[in-house]
Order: sequence, then C-alpha cells, then structure tokens
Amino acid sequence: MGKGRLEAFIDGVIAIIITIMDLEMKVPRSSNPEALSGIVPVLISYILSFIYIGIYWNNHHHLLHLVKVVNGKILWANLHLLFWLSLVPFVSGWMGQNNFAKWPVSLYGFVMLMCGVTYYILSKMLVAPAEQNAGLAKAIGKDRKAMLSLVLYVIGILTCLIHPMIGFIIYSLVAILWIVPDRIEKRVFP
Repeated sequence: MGKGRLEAFIDGVIAIIITIMDLEMKVPRSSNPEALSGIVPVLISYILSFIYIGIYWNNHHHLLHLVKVVNGKILWANLHLLFWLSLVPFVSGWMGQNNFAKWPVSLYGFVMLMCGVTYYILSKMLVAPAEQNAGLAKAIGKDRKAMLSLVLYVIGILTCLIHPMIGFIIYSLVAILWIVPDRIEKRVFP
C-alpha cells in the first residue's frame, strides 16, 4: 500500500487541530492593551501547543519520507497518534484558561506523554517491514531522544504535584529538544 493517502490524511488532521486551537483563543472585547493581559496564559499555552503540533507534523513528514510501504498496522498506529494529538486543543485550552493550575498542567503532560508513546509505537511499526523501510531503521537508530522525552514527560507530570510551572517548563524543554534538527533530517537531508 502506498503512503500518499496516509500523508494527506495526517496533513488534514493537523490543519484541523491547529484551527481548533486558534478558534479557542477569544479576542478581548476591549481595545485597551491591558485587555491582552487576561489572555496571556491562553496565548502561552497556544504557542507551546502550536510548536508541539508543528514538531509532530514535521517529524511525521520525515518518518514517511523514508518509508516505502505501509500496512494496516501502520494505519492503526497512525490513528492512535492522531487520537492523542486531537486532544491537544482541549488540554491546551484548559491549561491556559486556568492559569497553569496543577491538574490542567498535569493532564497536558499526560497527553503529551501519550503523543510521545504513540509516535514511538508508530516509528517502530514503520521500521518493522525491515526490507522495505531499512533506511528509516538506520536513521532512527536507538531512538534515545524519544526515550529521554518520555522520561522528561513523566518527571514533568510528577513535578506538577509540587509546582505546575516546573512541569510546564519541563514540557517546554522537551519541545526545545525536538526543535533541534531531527536525527532523520541529519542523516537524510544533510
């Protein structure tokens, strides 16, 4: 089975996710600059979530660039990832609207953790047909970056119990870790 429909589908879903996040941001009713102060937490939450969605889209593109064959298992693994990504607008809005309170920031971290887990599963499924997707297996390697991210998400969730902003900072650090050119990009697009 070709990969074109899979690429088109994820592009469409990502566009919808970003649109939903954007629509969740409410415009202040006042024209005074002070009115913007009320939406700063929502804006910060939106920016981090937009970066995350962009990272997943970008890395998904790199994964599929090296893939020659997809099968039913890969399609289901991809849907699993999209399910968790589709929850990002909800947890992002809840976190921002509640000024980074403990439970919203914890749930945000949990959703990010599940996005990371499902992305890892998808990447392993893509590598599984080794003879067709050998280039991808070589590019991914041991996937230490993914493992580190998962550990950091768990640490972030647990630190939310102490202070939610520490968890938020850890989630932000994970995003920064992934903004740096991906291991696939370094090996394929020098």
